[in-house]
Amino acid sequence: MNLIANIGRFLYSIPMVIFGVFHFVNTRTLQNVVPSFIPGQTFWVYLTGAALIAAGISILIKKQVQLISNLLALMLLVFALFVHFPMALEGDQLASSSLLKDIALAGGALILGNYFKSN
Repeated sequence: MNLIANIGRFLYSIPMVIFGVFHFVNTRTLQNVVPSFIPGQTFWVYLTGAALIAAGISILIKKQVQLISNLLALMLLVFALFVHFPMALEGDQLASSSLLKDIALAGGALILGNYFKSN
């Protein structure tokens, strides 16, 4: 397998694991980011944290990379649409940065999944 692609896979997966850990370490802060129309903010913070950790590990060990990457891209786009976009429309620069970050990460996940689709 291509050394550069494997380095990219590693560089993509490690931050996902760390972002997931942040969900458990900073639960109270992240609860406030979950839109108020969605009940069970704590549950969603923990669930998405676990999903980020699982996705990062799966990508790291090359298990179901295409499926996991596509699901990760979907989750990141949901974050972008329902969490960051509304706040970005209100002029929140941090939300705008997070919106762009999640869109870029979703694009990267789709590319990664397509590249490693045979694993």
